[in-house]
Amino acid sequence: MASYDLIIIGTGPGGYVCAIRAAQLGMKVAVVEKNATLGGTCLNIGCMPSKALLHASEMFEEAGHGFAKMGIKVPAPTIDLPQPMTFKQQGIDGNVKGVDFLMKKNKVDVVMGTGKVLGTGKVEVKGADGKTQVLETKNIVIATGSDVTRLKGIEIDEKRIVSSTGALSLDKVPEKMIVVGAGVIGLELGSVWRRLGAEVTVVEFLDRILPGMDGEVAKSFQRILEKQGFVFKLGAKVTSIDSSGKRLKAQVEPAAGGAAETIEADVVLVAVGRIPYTEGLGLKEAGVVLDERGRVKTDAHFATSVKGIYAIGDVVVGPMLAHKAEDEGVACAEILAGQAGHVNYDVIPGVVYTTPEVASVGKTEEELKQAGIAYTVGKFPFTANGRAKVNQSTDGFVKILADAKTDRVLGVHIIGLEAGELIHEACVLMEFGGSAEDLARTCHAHPTRSEAVKEAALAVGKRAIHM
Repeated sequence: MASYDLIIIGTGPGGYVCAIRAAQLGMKVAVVEKNATLGGTCLNIGCMPSKALLHASEMFEEAGHGFAKMGIKVPAPTIDLPQPMTFKQQGIDGNVKGVDFLMKKNKVDVVMGTGKVLGTGKVEVKGADGKTQVLETKNIVIATGSDVTRLKGIEIDEKRIVSSTGALSLDKVPEKMIVVGAGVIGLELGSVWRRLGAEVTVVEFLDRILPGMDGEVAKSFQRILEKQGFVFKLGAKVTSIDSSGKRLKAQVEPAAGGAAETIEADVVLVAVGRIPYTEGLGLKEAGVVLDERGRVKTDAHFATSVKGIYAIGDVVVGPMLAHKAEDEGVACAEILAGQAGHVNYDVIPGVVYTTPEVASVGKTEEELKQAGIAYTVGKFPFTANGRAKVNQSTDGFVKILADAKTDRVLGVHIIGLEAGELIHEACVLMEFGGSAEDLARTCHAHPTRSEAVKEAALAVGKRAIHM
């Protein structure tokens, strides 16, 4: 029986990063992976492949609509869909091989098969051939990630009724697409197919898009997407889909009740969230307590109700984000090594990788109001930013929320080109407890879009220069 200091079940960003950090700290580590490749949902069927298709579709749209105004004359572009799919797969392969290399470099044993916890110190692994082996370990980390949420009565076949997985591998561009859910995944993948020629209708149960994001940002972003051609049906739900004909027929009803309407589509993307992946892990049998939403219950040090068993990432409470899982993986490994591992959950950025991007970190206005915290707001539009003007990419703005008494920055929200890159100076500032004044007095290179962040910080004190 093989024996380890730590066995991690799952090799997504949380699992493989935890393994690397534990190995760096001198532990003998193994990872268990049920799929044929390492990297989890993120690298194989999630974050990374979607970014490849987002990039390819952005280039397609730019060539078709953006080049002419700059005097670049090219024939109207056409899409050879198998090629962007190859481009996507090349990216997946490169990232997966990278994780393979990191496991070897850090002397982490990779055990392929489905892992099951047999209790403190024991993990059973069932291989593809049906054979099982039992591994012995001092500690176990559950890092199995999440799965797509399904809608009752609607069967996902990954061909016409698809989850995010199927939406990454369609064999042709649909004429009409319905996206169920106006969250990050639905808007990103809807953007891909809208750019490539699909008519996209988004059906959202709530009366707004991007639940959890700052309300003003969500409203502004919805208007931008509508200009791009998105159609939104908010406060509505899909109750059934008739797949018997050549086209799908979705029944859409008001969320509050009322008359239904039928919307036809070639593809329906179900993107209503994700659920923790804990099925078949033997957690309940081992005594590991789950909460009412199926997440593994842990304390502040990632420990479950069973000694020696820990959990991180999408299977525990908190945003289902790869970088959150990575930070938890590092912190968990450090705690197991006797160090003071820590994650600051107040400074975890979130990004919507559309065009323009939406990025956010910290508190929203709604959260501050609910908590009764007095705050000041500084906003600066990209229409007043020199670099954005000359490049004619002026959609969006920067919004900074600061404590009214201390000026400490509590939240930053950006809509704009490369907002996902711009957000990180706010993250660093907030990690050090910085103020809007600190940011306003930091010299920013000219001309850059990041100057809009500085100007928004100046606007907190009502002294923006270029507005």
